[in-house]
Amino acid sequence: MTFDKTSLALAATVLLWASAFPAIRVALDGYGPAALSFVRLASASLVLLLVAPFLGVRRARRADLPRILVVGACGMSAYQLLLNWGETRVPAGTASLIVASVPAISALLAVAFLGERPTWHTVAGSATALAGCALIALAGGEAGYTAAAWAVMGAAVVQAVYHFAIKPLLRHCTGLEVACYAMWAGTALLLPLAPGALGELVRAPADATVAALYLGLLPSAAGFVVWGYAVARLTVTAATAALYLAPGVALVVAYLWLGETPTPVEVVGGIVALAGVVLLGRTAPRKRGAPKRCAAPTDDVTPATGTASPARPR
Repeated sequence: MTFDKTSLALAATVLLWASAFPAIRVALDGYGPAALSFVRLASASLVLLLVAPFLGVRRARRADLPRILVVGACGMSAYQLLLNWGETRVPAGTASLIVASVPAISALLAVAFLGERPTWHTVAGSATALAGCALIALAGGEAGYTAAAWAVMGAAVVQAVYHFAIKPLLRHCTGLEVACYAMWAGTALLLPLAPGALGELVRAPADATVAALYLGLLPSAAGFVVWGYAVARLTVTAATAALYLAPGVALVVAYLWLGETPTPVEVVGGIVALAGVVLLGRTAPRKRGAPKRCAAPTDDVTPATGTASPARPR
């Protein structure tokens, strides 16, 4: 069987974003959550800054700077900090299942703030997905695990806010441009962490540093570029449908790389959460008029409902 370049780009995106979750666990062996957040975002920002002229990324409009600051704070800075802290206790594959709830939270935000009428599909899909996440959060049976799992859920919430907040930017910017702006803004907001991160960079073991740089260079930077290539040649529905595979791939990669095996309760919770997201994605109304060059999600995310922006592992 042969695959065209678009299919290969889509497959590469799924693999890159799925691999980010176990890579975080490896990097946390040598870095604290805050330092890892800065190293990852800074390395990704540098790469995107170097390739931006070749990708046609334009300078952001001055009027958009306040919104860019907000989306950078939510989708990059807060997301990385919460996810990294959560993965100090939550297994990589389990974290990917929780983050898969982003579309459900995005749908609820659209109902609450955009005046979208809630359908039974929206209510049922969102409630099912969030119930699955709650089941995962309570699966560990210990306070430390539960608190960390809720931190990962917090990462999913800020990621959903990111997708919600970028919609006005997508009216006159490409998805890749928005991703670059957000990455640079998120890195700037974490600059106070730079001295501590550089100190940890010097002391960290080689495998942790390789994992941290991998996260920045491949899932975060290359992932956006490859995803942009794929979605420019596919419908939003076709492209985001492939991202439903990301949590499953993350579980496989975490098992092969880290030897992690989720508990039966975590597996059940993940299946419930993904069932809710699939229900939401298959029945959500699709509007027309989204930019042809669709929004790129953050690495570490899952398909979003609606039209403007898919999600999965920023």
